[in-house]
Formats: sequence, structure tokens, C-alpha cells
Amino acid sequence: MSTTTMPEASAKKAEKPNTYGNYINGRQVKSETGETFASYNPARTDEVIGHFAASSPKDVKDAVDAAAKAFPAWKRTPAPHRAEILLKAAHLLESRKEELAQTMTREMGKVLKEARGDVQEAIDMAKYIAGEGRRLVGQTVPSELPHKFAMSVRQPIGVVGLITPWNFPVAIPSWKTLPALVAGNTVVLKPASDTPLCALMFVEILNEAGLPPGVLNLVTGSGSKVGNALVEDSRVHAVSLTGSTEVGKKVAGRCGELMKKISCELGGKNAICVMEDADIDLALEGALWGAFGTAGQRCTAASRVIVHKSRYEEFCTKFKKSTEELKLGYGLDESVQVGPVVNQGQLDTVKMYVEIGKKEGAKLLCGGNALTEGEFAKGFFHQPTVFRDVTPSMRIAQEEIFGPVTCIISVDSFEEAIEVANGTEFGLSLSMYTKDVNRAFMAMEELESGIVYINAPTIGAEIQLPFGGVKQTGNGHREAGTACIDFFTEWKSIYVDYSGRLQKAQIDTDELIGNKAE
Repeated sequence: MSTTTMPEASAKKAEKPNTYGNYINGRQVKSETGETFASYNPARTDEVIGHFAASSPKDVKDAVDAAAKAFPAWKRTPAPHRAEILLKAAHLLESRKEELAQTMTREMGKVLKEARGDVQEAIDMAKYIAGEGRRLVGQTVPSELPHKFAMSVRQPIGVVGLITPWNFPVAIPSWKTLPALVAGNTVVLKPASDTPLCALMFVEILNEAGLPPGVLNLVTGSGSKVGNALVEDSRVHAVSLTGSTEVGKKVAGRCGELMKKISCELGGKNAICVMEDADIDLALEGALWGAFGTAGQRCTAASRVIVHKSRYEEFCTKFKKSTEELKLGYGLDESVQVGPVVNQGQLDTVKMYVEIGKKEGAKLLCGGNALTEGEFAKGFFHQPTVFRDVTPSMRIAQEEIFGPVTCIISVDSFEEAIEVANGTEFGLSLSMYTKDVNRAFMAMEELESGIVYINAPTIGAEIQLPFGGVKQTGNGHREAGTACIDFFTEWKSIYVDYSGRLQKAQIDTDELIGNKAE
């Protein structure tokens, strides 16, 4: 493993882009091959954010070596002390919030206000999970035998591999990394290739906060080389992945073969239901934010709006006007509301689905075009796009688009709204706008999703509650809330018999309660 002096990750635009290495055993190091890849600004593709290590399986091995070596000491470090380091990291993140946010806007395109929110989520997670370092609760339960103590405790898993996406390049790494660390695991993080600088800055801040060398490592590069090598290494005992359903199924299948713990947070096809008694202006505002926040590149994005027929025409008219008024542009401009999509591949996908919608017979209400002239010429910009007269079976109403495209569906009743909302293979986030408290509670019960919002859009999760979905959205594990600790720990049951004699559970018990055989 070669070492070199490399620049600290920074948001500052340099005349010549910096070259960054992997972060292994407490410092940046070059990749085995010395090869790099460039990260570009999706709003200004002539701006190179930096050059990053195009890593090989050998680099992954080096990172796992470091994590495995660091694990015994980190495991023995008292959890409250581990938590203190994370709390210090929270304060460092706060002090560098603006720098991180501007880096994020330059690296993946979301508008600056949203980027600040992304960083704030990591700050909140660090503070929240630091508190768990003084809990990590187990259980004490009564034994069925006298003079016998029974309890359960949590133990760390070991080395864990984390694979994170580009759309929340600081928040999602924090959801995975921080609980893993406070629980006593060591980590190898593989960030998305579209946002390596954000991830590197996050890792450097955590190490600056006091993590011992090797506890947190980062390896950049392709999923086929880095991600696969992480999954295949026998010393990596658990893998947490956020990504597409297609990739998640492959990784989960391989982890199953290897008997590895796997957490998958995958796709979504989320819906906002607007009933006839809804506050229509509130619903419009929520649908606009839910559909076009982060240019629709959220797993929780509102890519369907299900509207009662009595309010359908009103909603369509007002939604078209509001959508057309959105300001599209470079996210560092504080007045911009919608930024670019992350790369050419994502732009091509959005354009493909727009054409699919047209061919399926949906009516294009507004938008529908990529922007390629003037200030948009050097970026991956697509107009916020709305289809109306969409039927639930259309591909644009069933498949995740992950871009600034939403569709409006008319329904005849509350019951039909629930049926349509539930009628996809996904189940991450669903929303119901209604003033009827009975309907609200019925929706909470009947909507098939991991997250339900009442009179709010499908986005806006908070870190103190579990995050995750059902059906094809995930495999049952949750991030955030106290539930996030469950994935990163193993349960150990402990029995202490101080009776001074052999006691046989289930056998001696009958005698104790007087059920002696005749």
C-alpha cells in the first residue's frame, strides 16, 4: 500500500483540480494501480471537482486489513467514549456546514438550501446516535429457575461494508457509518462515484474528531470492483447498501450465499393522495416539493399524485402553473429551486421515461424537455415535467424514474386512492391529504409503506424515527431511529446460575410448580 502526501478534501475551487486517494488506516493513500477518475460538476460539466482513486480489489483488501486490525481495540473502547468522538464530529460538521454544502451542490447538483439540509441531517444523526452510546440497551428478564440470572446484551458484528448513493452524499453515509461506529464496529465505506469528495470530507472530519486509525476507511471506485470486493471479503460480516432494486437484489443474493448480514434500502414509487376535502393549496405545495425537491432524485420523491375526481381539474390547473414557475439553474444561486440531474445517464433515463409516457397516452401537462442552450448548455438540466390523465398501469406510474417527472392520476373515492397508492411493487413513502380524522387514521393503517405522511409530502423524514420500506423497497431492516442499532449489533444471551447445583431448564421447572409425575 503506497502512501503519499495528498490534499485534505476541500470545497475550494482550485485552478488545477486536486487528486485524492483512498482513506485507509488514518490517512489518504494512492490506489494500487495509480489510476484515477474525474468527478464533474453536473451544472457546469467543464468544471472538474477532482480526481479520485479508481480502486482495485487489492485496495479493498488493504482497507479491510486496516479495519480488521483496528476492531479488537475499538470493540473494547467503552461505548460512551465512542459516542464522545461522534459528538465532537457533530460539532466539526456544524463548523464546516457551509463548506460541505457548497461542495455538495458543485458535486451532485442539489440546490444550496437542500445541500445545507443534507449536512444538517448528518449533524443531527451524530448528536442523536451519540446519545445511544450511553444506552445500547439490552434486556434483563426473570429466569424460570431460582438463583439464576438471565439477560441479553448487544455486541458489535465486526468489520462492516457500507455502500452509499450520490443523492444524499453526506446524510446517507451518516445514517450508516455513525450507528455502526457507536455500536463498536469498524467500517469500510464505498461512496458513489458521482460524489467521492463529499464522502471523503465526511470521513476526514470523523477521523479528525478522534477515531483511531483503521476504524473508518474509505475506498472509491466502481461498484463492480470495489463493491463486489467488499461483499466477497470473508472478514466483512455485514453489508449495508442504499441503491437501485436491481443492484440490491444481486448484492442481497450474494450475501445470502455467503451467510452475511445484509441491509438494503432500495427504490420507491411514492404517491401523494389528495382527497376531495383536502386543503388544496397545502396539497399543491407539498406535491411540488415532493416531486421536484433534489430534481426528483430521491427514493422518497412524489412521482405520483392521486387526486379525487372532484378536485382533479382544479389541481391540474394550479399544479401546472406552480411547476412552470419553478426556477431551474445552478444550485449555488440562492434563488434557484431545481438543479440539474446528476449525470448524462440519469438525464437519458428521464428523457426515456418522458417518451414512454407520451407513447402510453398520458397527456404532457408541462415540461418534457432537456435544456441545452444558454446557461444550461454545460449541464444536465431537465424541465420539471408533469403528466396528467395517467392510468395506474402505465410504466410512468409503476417504475422509478428518479428525476423531475411526476404524474397525476384521477380516482373516484378514498378506497380507490388507497388501492392505487398500494398498487406498485414498492412501499417506501405514501402520503394522504385530508381533513377527515377517520380517513387519516384509516390511511395510516391501510397504506402499504414503511413511512406514512398525513397532510405532508412524501419527503421529510427525521432521524429519530426508523427509515425504510416494505415490498421491493427493502429487506426489512431500518435506518435511523433506535432501530438502526439493530442491524449493526448481534444479540448475546447470558445466563448466570448461582444456585450451586445443576438446574435443568424446562425439566426442573415442572417440579418447581408441583407438576411431578405420578
